[in-house]
Amino acid sequence: MSSSTPLNRAADSFKRVTSALGGKMRSLRGPGDVPGTRPGRSSQRGKTSKLHPAAVWSEAAGTAGDFLAPGWAKVRAVWLRFVWPVLAVVSLLGWVVLAASIGLWWAGQAWGWQEATSAAMVAFLLFLLAIGFIVGRSAYGVVLDLARTRVAVGDDAVGSIAVSNVSTRPLLPAALELPVGSNTAVFHLPRMKPAQVHEDLFTIPTARRAVIVVGPVRSVRADPLHLLRRRVMWTDPVDLFVHPRTVSLGSSAAGFIRDLEGMPTTELSSADVSFHALRDYVPGDDRRHIHWKTTARTNKLMVRQFEETRRAHLAISLSINTDEYDSEPEFEMAISVAASIGRQAIREQRELDVLTQKGPLRCETGRNLLDDMTRIVGAPMRKTAVDLARTLSDTVPNASVVFFVVGSHVTATQLRSAASSVPPGVRSLAVRVQPGAAPSRANIADLTVLTVGDLDDLAIVLRKAAA
Repeated sequence: MSSSTPLNRAADSFKRVTSALGGKMRSLRGPGDVPGTRPGRSSQRGKTSKLHPAAVWSEAAGTAGDFLAPGWAKVRAVWLRFVWPVLAVVSLLGWVVLAASIGLWWAGQAWGWQEATSAAMVAFLLFLLAIGFIVGRSAYGVVLDLARTRVAVGDDAVGSIAVSNVSTRPLLPAALELPVGSNTAVFHLPRMKPAQVHEDLFTIPTARRAVIVVGPVRSVRADPLHLLRRRVMWTDPVDLFVHPRTVSLGSSAAGFIRDLEGMPTTELSSADVSFHALRDYVPGDDRRHIHWKTTARTNKLMVRQFEETRRAHLAISLSINTDEYDSEPEFEMAISVAASIGRQAIREQRELDVLTQKGPLRCETGRNLLDDMTRIVGAPMRKTAVDLARTLSDTVPNASVVFFVVGSHVTATQLRSAASSVPPGVRSLAVRVQPGAAPSRANIADLTVLTVGDLDDLAIVLRKAAA
């Protein structure tokens, strides 16, 4: 029989899912003790717990259902709606105790071991007692409030959880869990009378750029031995954006963006602000542009001809190829440099385009730009800063100023190749990030190379470029 039959594929998928038993999940106990993380990665360390056994069967059922008959979808729906919620209440320790009790009971009946039978009965009795701790309906009113959902690196994100008893009877003490990224903060609720409100404040340290998922808030009812754990979700998750650090460049540092009237081009127009010359009248020309003095002198209609101008259009090429950076702090500084220049352009209402190897970023508002900057994940890739510069020239052909933000591993030869892709007449600057280096300016042909050793030096080197 061929190895690619549906049953064999289902068996292979089942093996892949069951191998997840060896995986680990990270958790953190304690409110607010959650450092920021780089998007797509986790650097927190906490207690580890294995994947829930019932979750393995649920995953296996979903995977096998892709290969079996359509009726399997109905079985899976019943499993997820009725069976899975019941099995999920039993903790990993509970499954171990349950399996041990069954094994001890079987051994006691098979070989007449009274001790094994007694141990099995004790384990079963513990299960019955544990059910009493989780049975019942909780009636909480939970409000998760983050004072700000967008903060910069280094700023504390402050939030609160307000819990009220909306039932007509007192509620026993319980615990609330607040997932923050890959970690979990635990809040203990006291015994609450009807209409009583309990509030807890927490802070989330933001040491690194990240998008941190906060929530959902869930209440946990468990027995003293934690054989059974019942969780109820009370809120929706909230995304906390930890934006990259930026600096204000100031108007004096923005002279590189050209003047407010725009930059003249070689294209001629019949209506603009930059006068070029006079020409003969052509049917269809706007009569408002007829130059009457010259018309009276030459005895023929003459109209004004203008040079077409365009507003400053800033394009930023941000390389996210980590092979071009010496370290992660250098990569983060490059993101901060690009974000600072982009925010300055948006503040001055300039047209802006920001491009990375993975595509363009949203630049409609400063908030959209910083949100997309926060989601950036660097990785080694074949596409270099030179390739990105060529893509930028094709994507933004009408740019008037181009910035190449690169790491310290990008050579002068590569910068020269990147500058060669810029059309004539477009001003090009390269910002080379190298932590600890002195701010400096150099020229490679028509390309101005600015070296930035600290983010606070960015305004200084841009003033040198504008001089």
